[in-house]
Amino acid sequence: MGPLVPDIISANLNYIAALLIGVLFGMILEQAGFSSTKKLVGLFYGYDFTVLRVFFTAGVTAMLGVIALEHFGLLDLSLVYINPTFIWSAMAGGLIMGLGFVLGGFCPGTSVCAAAIGKIDAMVFIIGALLGVLLFAETYPAWEHLYKAGSWGSPRIFETLGISQSLFAFLLAAVALSAFWAVSIIENKVNGVKEAPVRFTPYYLALASAGLLMAVSSFAFTPRKESILKAAEAPGFAQAYKLDMMTPDEFAYRLMNDREDRLRIMDFRPEAEHAGLDLPKSSSFTMDNLFEKETSKALLIRGRINVFAAEDELTERKMAIIAARLGYKRIKILKGGLKEFREQILNFKPAKTASAFDRDNTYRFREKARRELPALLKNSKPAGPAVHKAKRILGGC
Repeated sequence: MGPLVPDIISANLNYIAALLIGVLFGMILEQAGFSSTKKLVGLFYGYDFTVLRVFFTAGVTAMLGVIALEHFGLLDLSLVYINPTFIWSAMAGGLIMGLGFVLGGFCPGTSVCAAAIGKIDAMVFIIGALLGVLLFAETYPAWEHLYKAGSWGSPRIFETLGISQSLFAFLLAAVALSAFWAVSIIENKVNGVKEAPVRFTPYYLALASAGLLMAVSSFAFTPRKESILKAAEAPGFAQAYKLDMMTPDEFAYRLMNDREDRLRIMDFRPEAEHAGLDLPKSSSFTMDNLFEKETSKALLIRGRINVFAAEDELTERKMAIIAARLGYKRIKILKGGLKEFREQILNFKPAKTASAFDRDNTYRFREKARRELPALLKNSKPAGPAVHKAKRILGGC
């Protein structure tokens, strides 16, 4: 259920929703004629390319939908399971399934759809498929080497080709539109239809316009992470960006007097740097954590004071800008970073020339903080890891 689970739809309700969607999907398949072997094998004989049109349309729609959901922050792609690719077993399995498709007239999904409306040939097809699964399972040791050969991991085609995600989406949509036109010519030729496959009528013009709009829209949904990082890294942008700041004095005061447990520190330093200064009520964060769905649970708790801390203020600024662009609010950065916090508080040395106000107020507090904070920092423990990453659910077809 994509971005709806688990924030809107619970894990248990997800199964019920999946069942209802499956039933509706089966009804649509049957109404579209996918329970007929003649329509399904028409793809291989050239007289009916409905299967190709449906598969291309579904693929392009799903692709653009995923890109759009990721662009608007509604879907965490790091939680989307991608089946690992084993190239040789994929080729062998594709050949076997293709032959089965032609001979039996069904694929696994359409066979169940046809069996549900009482077609005996579909029931026989399902029994054959189950026997094939059983045979493969029993003889697996003999096929294991082939099954696991040629591991490619979980590649994404646009990364493999070295092109942008938007360009690949546009090209795939363009290929789909071209394929629709090409197969219409083949269909007309095989079926003896004399009319032109594509005519300049309102119907065809509307379909072509919708397809072209879908293809071009891929450039509008740029990768969210890439665009935000590019803005944060622009020269001078981070320094000029207006952010809420917390002075080292206020930071020290809240560490010493946070009885309501409102302060939460997002520590963006590498783990190796924590040994010198391990902050209480802090969580180790990385830039990648900010783009993960589970981060919202940590940063959107009402009443919390979220402080971004790093060794230098520039790093804090970049992380805070990313968080602000992602929609998070009530975030402050530590003025001057932890480097200035050490100089002004932990390693405080009063200046020889200071005003009476500084001696009576600021310096007196800093001297007290310098004495008390080391023991507090030593005895306190960090709040724990930044984000307990949501578990990726394995599976898929």
